[in-house]
Amino acid sequence: MCLAFPGKVVGVESDFARGDFGGGTIREGINISLVEASPGQYVLVHAGYAIQVMDEKESQKPLSC
Repeated sequence: MCLAFPGKVVGVESDFARGDFGGGTIREGINISLVEASPGQYVLVHAGYAIQVMDEKESQKPLSC
C-alpha cells in the first residue's frame, strides 16, 4: 500500500522544501524537483518527493476521513 500526505510548503531552497503537515509536524528535505512548488502552496508528498501541487481545499479532504 502506498501513502501520500498533503503538506504546506513553508520554505524552498533549490530543489528541496520544508513542509508543514499540521499538528506541529515540520519536515525538512522534501524533494520538489518533480513539481513547481513555492511557499504557501500545498503539495502531496510520497516517500520524500512532492508528486502533485494541490489547492488548500483539496489538501484537507484526506484529513477529514
